Parts: sequence; C-alpha cells; structure tokens
Amino acid sequence: MIGMLTGTCLMVGSGEAILDVNGVGYILSCGSRTLGAMGIGETICLHVETHVREQAITLFGFSTEEERAWFMRLQSVQGVGPKAALAILDILSPGEILSAASLEDKTAFARASGVGPKLAARIATELSGKPPPAGRGIGGVFTAPSAAPMSGAASREGLSDMQLRNDAVSALVNLGIGQSDALRAVASAYNTFSDDPPVDDLIRVALKELGN
Repeated sequence: MIGMLTGTCLMVGSGEAILDVNGVGYILSCGSRTLGAMGIGETICLHVETHVREQAITLFGFSTEEERAWFMRLQSVQGVGPKAALAILDILSPGEILSAASLEDKTAFARASGVGPKLAARIATELSGKPPPAGRGIGGVFTAPSAAPMSGAASREGLSDMQLRNDAVSALVNLGIGQSDALRAVASAYNTFSDDPPVDDLIRVALKELGN
C-alpha cells in the first residue's frame, strides 16, 4: 500500500491531480482544498489512502494526515462513501469536523455537496462523543510530511486547531471529566473565539461551559 507520495505536480484537474514521482505519474483523487493549494511544477508531498476494489485501485491524496484520518473516520458511518467524505472535508477542516460532531451539529455536515439532512444527522449522531482518529502517527500523534510539505495555508489547515482542541480535551479528561463531556465543552468553548486561543484560555472557557 502507498501511504505518502512526494513528487512534482504535473497536472491539476477536476477532482484529481497527477504527481510525477521518479518518472512515474500517479493519479490522485483529491478534494478541492488540496487541489487548490497545488501548483503545476511544484514539489508536493501528499498523505495517501489507497482503496483497492475489484475493478480499480484508487489513490486519495491529502495535504495533512488529519484530513486522511478523518476521510477514513467519516466513511465508518453507513452511507458515507469516498465522494461524500471528500465533500465534507472540502467545507470543514478536521477541527471543525470534530466540533460539529461533538455538538451534534447536523447542519454543518448538511452543507457538504451530496450530503442530505438524514445522512448529516446520522454522521453527527454516530461521531458524537468519539475522540479524533489517531492517524498513522506513532502513539496516536500525527506526523507532518518529512520532506517537501505542501506550501501555503492549506498545509497548516487542520493542524493547529486540532492540536489545540486535543490538548484542551486531554487536560479536562485528566481533571476527571468524561471524554464526551470534554469534547462538547471544548467544541462549544472554541466557537466563542475568533482565532486560535492560548490553550489555557480554551480550557478556562471550557470549564465555564461545563459549569453552566
């Protein structure tokens, strides 16, 4: 299986890109966020999820490991396939998905193309209270690409806010608060800030949310 590819972007099309890796052109299916940050001729590093089917092998490319991990987590919900998972990742960062799930915000998921109200409600319900996917990092810690990471804001999207939320949730759990309650409190608290707050401020507001 292929877990990561680093190469030169040869083509960016509708829903896919071609990456030249040592003379071999790999076709990768990608969401619009990932494609939008890719430039022809640039060296790109993508986290890859390989889908093997009877008729085809499909490579899905993501700018961060968080996005790849959530791509798989979303498909654990009945009725969510690769197309719907990519559509959700096009409108919600990994951190926003975690918040929407923690708060059972079905409206957030329903904004994705091809995700109807019933499916959105199922996603919100089934993912509620669950911790974020561990990904492929050692000990459940996400790892960034080791070389030639994707340039621009897209390479950072989903990284800082996910780490911030995870740290805040861990702190609350260490205080004896249940994980589901901690996830909801942090999600609600995070929404009160206009930008990423210091983790101590996020924990403080989350504790206030639990006291309400």
